[in-house]
Amino acid sequence: MSWRLGDVDGGIAAALDRLRDSFSLDEHFPPRVEAEAGDAITEVELPDTDLTDIPFVTIDPLGATDLDQALHLERDGTGYRVFYAIADVAAFVALGGELDAEARRRGQTVYAPDGRIPLHPVSISEDAGSLLPGLDRGAYVWQFALDAEARLTETRLTRARVRSRAQHDYEGVQWLIDHGGADESLQLLKEVGEKRIVLERERGGASLRRADTEVLERDGQYSLALRQPLDCEAWNAQMSLLTGMAAAELMLDARIGILRTMPPADEESVARFRRQAAGLGTPWPRDVEYGEYLRSLDPADPRHRAITQAAASLFRGAGYTAFDGEIPENPEQAAIAAPYAHATAPLRRLVDRFVLLTCDAVANGRDIDPEVREALPSLPALMASSDGRVGQFEAAAVNTIEAAVLAPHVGETFRVTVISLRDGGGTVQLTDPAVTAPCDGDLENGARIPARLVEADVTTGTTRFVAVT
Repeated sequence: MSWRLGDVDGGIAAALDRLRDSFSLDEHFPPRVEAEAGDAITEVELPDTDLTDIPFVTIDPLGATDLDQALHLERDGTGYRVFYAIADVAAFVALGGELDAEARRRGQTVYAPDGRIPLHPVSISEDAGSLLPGLDRGAYVWQFALDAEARLTETRLTRARVRSRAQHDYEGVQWLIDHGGADESLQLLKEVGEKRIVLERERGGASLRRADTEVLERDGQYSLALRQPLDCEAWNAQMSLLTGMAAAELMLDARIGILRTMPPADEESVARFRRQAAGLGTPWPRDVEYGEYLRSLDPADPRHRAITQAAASLFRGAGYTAFDGEIPENPEQAAIAAPYAHATAPLRRLVDRFVLLTCDAVANGRDIDPEVREALPSLPALMASSDGRVGQFEAAAVNTIEAAVLAPHVGETFRVTVISLRDGGGTVQLTDPAVTAPCDGDLENGARIPARLVEADVTTGTTRFVAVT
């Protein structure tokens, strides 16, 4: 069945515009910010160090233009060498300037169904600062030496000139690897990525592989799809995790920086999750680490999706911890099971620019810029505010599209899977269309039941089902 909806009367667009206004999100920048961005682009100088001979490529969702990372992998004796280039946003954003102030106000790029609300003007984020193919760009180039098991043995960080050779998307990379068309670097992405996943298991880390609802828009036509994660996304994510862990290590050794932290799950949350998993027919064995258990789940299985939904309760409390002089008492990100920092998306996330500025100084024996040092303590609150605002907006935007897609079908009955419970009902997952919505009734977690759609209001983004008995 095709679940598509054209915005013929402008109702969806109007609802999304109202949402943007209610969360004070504006895709446009003040003239003074745009002017400073234009001046910065004109005046920027590429680094003297030239690494354009390294055949970097980018791997992002199809159609992305704000390209933060480019990579290249090669063999190095019995081990590996990983080159990971990160967009040099700091070259365009002067500390204390108009661009810097606006970025601190925004916090991060917001992804709406009908377009992006960028952290930086698009002249930087999607052009001059983006690692687009065939163009010379400034970048922070991380160079990692890994042993035969892909354990990190050496880290170097250099500001350098780079040139991406190709812009790949996840589906294309997966196809190349599966069908034998990948070059050695992409083949090594799989090899190293799989070994890094083994190391993640050994240290007790976990990654949630969830099937996510995607809102797709083309020429005013919206559609919903339940997108299953690809293996290459996990391998690519391991390169970002490697970088974030190396950045954290550099900053902890220097006793200054900002980490992405998360406390371990408390005993009550763990016990509740064990009961939920058992009730859904896939108990969590006592002798299996929770990360290993989560990796065993199939994102395509509705019952396993319900377990993954419940597992989110174990991943609460994430935030940022800034430090200067004293190492934080709890420096780890519990899901990763190691200290970690956000360092790989400076075009899209404020904190990464400051992590890179700090790491560059530390790795190359320079003093931390006083303005960077002064900014660090303010970043946790800025990012917490941004995360909360953006999370609420993106959830509300998805709810709006879901309501619009289902509105013509109020009164119809669907087969749904119960993925969580609450007093008087719970939350259910539809597969076609890919919608998650509240459902009233006497529900059993993980059950596959008939439910009638009783409400789908585009103006409020409300969708509601009632179990059919």
